[in-house]
Amino acid sequence: MRGPDRIIRLKTVLVRTGLSRSTIYRKIAEGTFPPQLKISANGTGWHESDINRWIANPVSWRPKRPCDDV
Repeated sequence: MRGPDRIIRLKTVLVRTGLSRSTIYRKIAEGTFPPQLKISANGTGWHESDINRWIANPVSWRPKRPCDDV
């Protein structure tokens, strides 16, 4: 049984990945970085598991498909 997936904010993503803010948003637009989630009216975050998957293999990272969770 897996624990709950934490939501991490941009500051944590910047530290964990070593990327700049502009690089992260450019990679999101290119589809080579996990997209952020809307968590409030003015806030966004990322699933920690998505960032961990990207860190483990940034070159071949692709978004999860719905059937990947099975």
